[in-house]
Amino acid sequence: MPQATPGEPFELFALYYARHSGRSAADNVIGGDLHDAGSDLAYFVWVAKRSDRVFVIDTGFASGEANRRGRDLLRRPVEGLALLGVDPAKVEDVILTHLHYDHAGTLDDFAGARFHVQDAEAAYATGRCMCHDFLKVPFHVEDIVAFVRHLYAGRVCFHDGAVEVVPGLSLHKVGGHTAGLQAVRVWTKRGWVVVASDVAHLYLNLHRKLPFPAVYNVAELLEGYRTVTALADSPDHVVPGHDPLVMALYPAPSPDLEGIAVRLDVAPRPFPRA
Repeated sequence: MPQATPGEPFELFALYYARHSGRSAADNVIGGDLHDAGSDLAYFVWVAKRSDRVFVIDTGFASGEANRRGRDLLRRPVEGLALLGVDPAKVEDVILTHLHYDHAGTLDDFAGARFHVQDAEAAYATGRCMCHDFLKVPFHVEDIVAFVRHLYAGRVCFHDGAVEVVPGLSLHKVGGHTAGLQAVRVWTKRGWVVVASDVAHLYLNLHRKLPFPAVYNVAELLEGYRTVTALADSPDHVVPGHDPLVMALYPAPSPDLEGIAVRLDVAPRPFPRA
């Protein structure tokens, strides 16, 4: 847990760039009631920025993977970043929560960035686990090749466990969904917010403790729900990685960004409880 004074709070945004419709409950949970309605998936990248630093969290995918996997690409992630006033050519730090296709594509769009990743994730994505089709499916080999090229160019920053990157922003290895999945804890004007990424795809996964079916280690994933909740100031300070409700619960930064981006550094609307 970071001990330094957090200092200036970050502005924190979720940028909605793609979606996947027509999913059933069985597509989204292990062990749930299959009579429950399924949820679409929303695809996000996130931005934490303040006067001295900008961090992009994940890089999404582009049209090639959208077409190959049947996803609806709304905009290339860098196009959305530009709408938030973030020039990808000037971004110095990109946090990769993990290396799945929807979180670590388009790396070449960030020509000057260093990429922050957990040791365990790089080993997982390039090691013996990729001999198993079930574990390999969410990765795209060309994304991994691009990652390795950036590594050899000296642009990857490795971490092993929890680390405070700067006061007010820390990374926390959780695992579960992948071997080296990391969540991002961010100091904002409403307190500590945790970008959970795929620790919890949906609020349903987190609130009902039901794991998403794409998983490497179920026990680690279940423990991850406890971890991200403990890191945040409240359960309402945990932001899941793929829930369309995020766009409904949080306000847009401006009227022209309605349906494109929301602010996570302000309190959400009341959550619809069953």
